[in-house]
Amino acid sequence: MISHGATVLPGGTGSVTALVIMGASGNLTHTKLAPALFNLYRKGRLPRHVHVIGVARDQWSDAEFRQRLRGAIGDANAAEWDDFASRLSYVPADVTDADALGAVSRRVGELAADDDRFNCLFYLALAPGLYAPAITALASAGMADESPGWRRIVIEKPFGSDLSTAQRLNQHIHSVFSEDQVYRIDHYLGKETVQNLLVFRFANSIFEPIWNRNYIDQVQITVAEDILVGERGEYYDRAGVLKDMFQNHLLQLLALITMDPPFAFQADALRNEKVKALSAVRRLNLRDVRHNLVIGQYDGYHYEPGVSPGSQTPTYAALRLFVDNWRWHGVPFYLRSGKGLSRKTTEMIIQFRSPPHMLFPVPEGVDIPGNTLSICVQPNEGMRLEFQSKVPDAELEMKPVSLEFHYDEGFAGVDLPDAYEHLLLDLLDGDASLFIRSDEIELAWSIIDPIVHSLDLPGAPAPYRYIPGMDGPPNGEELLLGDNRRWLPGCVEVGYGI
Repeated sequence: MISHGATVLPGGTGSVTALVIMGASGNLTHTKLAPALFNLYRKGRLPRHVHVIGVARDQWSDAEFRQRLRGAIGDANAAEWDDFASRLSYVPADVTDADALGAVSRRVGELAADDDRFNCLFYLALAPGLYAPAITALASAGMADESPGWRRIVIEKPFGSDLSTAQRLNQHIHSVFSEDQVYRIDHYLGKETVQNLLVFRFANSIFEPIWNRNYIDQVQITVAEDILVGERGEYYDRAGVLKDMFQNHLLQLLALITMDPPFAFQADALRNEKVKALSAVRRLNLRDVRHNLVIGQYDGYHYEPGVSPGSQTPTYAALRLFVDNWRWHGVPFYLRSGKGLSRKTTEMIIQFRSPPHMLFPVPEGVDIPGNTLSICVQPNEGMRLEFQSKVPDAELEMKPVSLEFHYDEGFAGVDLPDAYEHLLLDLLDGDASLFIRSDEIELAWSIIDPIVHSLDLPGAPAPYRYIPGMDGPPNGEELLLGDNRRWLPGCVEVGYGI
C-alpha cells in the first residue's frame, strides 16, 4: 500500500485482467484514470496482461477512443503510447442494459483468447444514480460470476446521499458482490502525505506515546478550496459542503489521526481501527449543532448554474467534534472546509499542551503556545514541528523555531504520484487498505446526517455570508474563541514550503 517497486506486476499470473471503465466518456476517465494508467505503464508497474475496455453510450470506435485518451495524456513518447494504446479498446453500450453489456463480455472473451481464466475489474465512473442499475445489469449479464477468475467493482463518491440511501446501496451491491469484491474510493487516501501519516505515527516510537489527551490540546483539520462551485451547481446545491467534503474526506482524515494501531498492516485490521474511531465520534443534536457548527455561503452562490434562488446550502462549514474514548476524551477536533476561500490547502495541525509550569521569564501578557505539528497534504507536501528555542546572545529570550520535512527536498527528483496511481495498483493487486468498507461509510453518514437534518429544522442557523477570497465568514472564528483558542496558522500562512 505504501510503495510499489518498479518490478511489481500485481496479478501477473498469466491470466488476462480486463479493467472495464463504465462511463469511459466522462471527465474522470480523461482527467484522472487515463493519465494514471499511462504513468503506471511507463513506470513498468502495470501488469503484463491488463487490458482497458471503455464502455459508454457514445458510438466510438477503438481508434476514436484511443485518440481521445491520447489528448488527455499530454507529452508521451510515441513508441510508449503506441504500445500502451494497444491495450485500449472500446465498446459502445448502455451500462444499465444487460443485453448491451453482452458485447463487453464478448470483448473480454476475445482478449482472453484461449485462456479459460480471466479477471474483471469494473470501474463505475458514472453518475451516482447509475450505480445500482449498472450493478443489476452486470449481474443479469452474468459478468459478476467468479468461476473464470476474480471480479471486483469500484465505486466513486458520493456513496449515497444520506445514511438510508447508503444502506440501500450497500444492500443492493451485496446482493451481487461480496464485501471483499467492493472497493469504495476516497482519492484522499491515495495521497502520499495521507499515507505517510500512518508511517509517521506507527513507525516512529517518539510520537505514539504522546498521541493522546494527556499531551494533545486540540486538533485542526482544514480542506480549503479556492475555486467556486461553477458547473457543479446542480449537484452541489443538493449536497452542500457537509455532504460533499465532511462525510468523506474530513472524516477519513479524522479517523487516521484518532485510530489506534492495528495489530498488523492488513486491510481489515486497518479498517477495523478506523471503524472504532468513527464509532466513538460524538453525535450532535439540534442543540449541540448550534454550539458546534458555523456555516457560510459565498456571495454570488445563487448565480451559479443549477443553484436554486434563495438556496441556504452552505458552501463553508466549521465543525467541532469530540471523540469519546479513552485516548481522546475532552480533546476538541475542529474541522473546516469551503469553496471560494483564499487558498487551496489540505492540512492537519496537532497542537500539544503547554508546559504545566513555565520556568522561564515571559513578558507580561505574552502566552507561550504549545508545540504544533503541521501535516501538509497539499500543496507544499510535508511536515513541520514547531517548538521553543532560546535566542542567542539574549537573556533567556525565547522564539519559536521549527524542524521541517519537505517532500521536494527529502525526496528530490522523485515526483509525487497522483493518488489514482496508488489506488489503481491496489485495485489490481486486491489490496483494500486504502478503500472504505461498508460500515465505515454508514458510520460517517451517521455522524453527518443529524447535522445536515438539523439545518432544516426551525431555529436552525442560517449561513453567514462571505466574499470569495476570504477564509470563510468571520463568524468561523467564534467557534474557537469560546474555547479560548483560534485557527492556527497553516502551512502556507507561515511560509512553510516556500
